[in-house]
Amino acid sequence: MSSRASILEKIKQNQPAAVSDLPSLTFLGLDAFDILEKYKTVLKSIGGDFVEVNNYNAIIDYVKKNYDVEKLIITTIPELAEIAKLDWLNDDPHTLENVELTLIKAYFGVAENSALWVTDVVLGQRVSSFIPQYLAIVVDKKDIVATMHQAYDRIGNQEYGFGTFIAGPSKTADIEQSLVLGAHGARGLTVFIMD
Repeated sequence: MSSRASILEKIKQNQPAAVSDLPSLTFLGLDAFDILEKYKTVLKSIGGDFVEVNNYNAIIDYVKKNYDVEKLIITTIPELAEIAKLDWLNDDPHTLENVELTLIKAYFGVAENSALWVTDVVLGQRVSSFIPQYLAIVVDKKDIVATMHQAYDRIGNQEYGFGTFIAGPSKTADIEQSLVLGAHGARGLTVFIMD
């Protein structure tokens, strides 16, 4: 046996156990705060906005009052078909360059940083959350967790082609140390927090 093969064989024999449980972080007390209030406070502090709603009709009313419904609005949420285009999923992404508003539904939110977890299933196309002038995301109030630790517990065993956390509108603070919203993506984010 060559020395290379011998070394590789020794490495192979000395592998750690294939599966080890992650340590419990409950002792840190990371969720000892009002989750919903924390989510709203953090979202506001990073340039986002929220609207508490009871149902999809309230979202439709809000969009009609606050956005130009004559412009292109897209969604993957069938309940919002009255105000948004549903049949765009197979369109060339370049044809979405004039989207005014994209409406999607997050799997859950995270209070400590106001992030929302979305995957390609709810996005329709990856570009849909990055290309519009404005982005609106629906999240159920009961689906907001306290910390990213809890968020990773939820997504750890899922299978998906693409997933991302979205927190607030696009922003940068590297230009003369001033916060600029909408620098390279949506200029605004509204989170519809649904009962």
